[in-house]
Amino acid sequence: MLPGRPVRRQFIAGMAMAFAGRTLYAQNTREIEVRLNPAETPGETPVDFLGLGYEISSAATAGLFKASNKSLLPFMKTLAPRGTIRIGGNTSDFAVWSPGGTPTPLPKGTVTTAESMSDLGGWLSATGWDLIWGVNLGTGMADAAADQVAVLAASAGKRLHGIEVGNEPDLFVPQGHRKAGYGYADFRAEFDRFAAAIARRTPGVRFAGPDVAAATDWVANFARDEGKHLALLTQHYYAAGPPDSPGATISNLLRTDEGFVRMIRQLRQISLASGIPYRLVEVNSCFGGGKPGMSDTFASALWGLDLMFTLADAGGAGINWQTGVNHLGFISSYSPVWDDQHSHYSARPLYYALLAFSIAGLGKRIPATYDAGNVNLRAWAAMDRNGSVWLTLINKDLTQEANVRVRPMRKFERGEALELTAPAVEAKEGVTLGGASVSTDGTWRAVTRRGVRISRDGEFRWRLDPAAAVLIRLGSLQTA
Repeated sequence: MLPGRPVRRQFIAGMAMAFAGRTLYAQNTREIEVRLNPAETPGETPVDFLGLGYEISSAATAGLFKASNKSLLPFMKTLAPRGTIRIGGNTSDFAVWSPGGTPTPLPKGTVTTAESMSDLGGWLSATGWDLIWGVNLGTGMADAAADQVAVLAASAGKRLHGIEVGNEPDLFVPQGHRKAGYGYADFRAEFDRFAAAIARRTPGVRFAGPDVAAATDWVANFARDEGKHLALLTQHYYAAGPPDSPGATISNLLRTDEGFVRMIRQLRQISLASGIPYRLVEVNSCFGGGKPGMSDTFASALWGLDLMFTLADAGGAGINWQTGVNHLGFISSYSPVWDDQHSHYSARPLYYALLAFSIAGLGKRIPATYDAGNVNLRAWAAMDRNGSVWLTLINKDLTQEANVRVRPMRKFERGEALELTAPAVEAKEGVTLGGASVSTDGTWRAVTRRGVRISRDGEFRWRLDPAAAVLIRLGSLQTA
């Protein structure tokens, strides 16, 4: 159990709880009934599901990925005792490997060194997180990639989960890395050459890929052709972009993206057929560094929390939220962990989505069935490793409150709720979970737990304001 994470503790017998004291109904508001069946657990969301993603230029940034960076470490540990960091991005396909050189972060021409790899290995040990690393396929050479991975593997050890060869190879033509006509067969031939060189230097190393931007058919082909070498199938997803797109709005972000749903359904089928887990290793709201006024608002927290549950429900092995300095050289507005580039970090609204999911989303998935009608409400449930059932209600509707009647198929004696709120959906500050914000030192502790009135037949009700979410923990599971 982590310090500062009291919501994970077992209920303490006889502990005093203040009831919510909320109005449970509003005039002329439709009631939404949610049914839970804790006896059904169709799958389990892995403990290392959560992750962050950085450009490879960050690995050359002085002092960032070092065990001595005590300012950043707590932000990782508050999220999860285990997680996965992915380092790659567009800068990886322009990066230079110079073992004895000077680490230099640049949008094009980042220099990584043996010192960079040593620092990164120490940082992984300090966090307890695993690593997915991307090598330069765009402008790089196989021998240099093999040498880099050998040095990295010696430093990272068992924390090195997979090597990606190239970033978004399905976009190599528009990015200028390859000539017109370049396709999957060309990428596979190059991958084989790089993978063989890397494996000769580092026997037993595992790979991840194909790390495409959008070509899910490449994922299917890659699983078929390279499956025996793969630890993960990987793809990217951005909900909108570029930032000046008319469609990059809060209201559009909060709508269900049917394209995303189709993509992860397809990925799930590929994963089931091949036996290889899939992970979205580069994800956020708007490519090109995000859109201020959308990507950095409370809307991103509501959207991101629902997206993670949707991915987990589709059997995804995990997600890496892109953060930090982007391929254009500035801090992205969508960053969950804001970096002022002077060793000061802070939690932005999206960070609270990750924090909420780490509390209520990991563990065995439980079906939640409901009909929300015309209210943009989502309901998800999971059983944590302590045996408590968590129900997460996310009201992404900007105008309608949600009056929810919950009918578990088993009886619970008590419940408590952690509310995820902000002053407004456009708010960039003032986000709280359980009445508390993440402190500047990266720690968090809930200060407000609202009681849940459970009737004799085991039902309870909750009214959820527009643009808000709540995590409800149900304890003392009994047979109905």
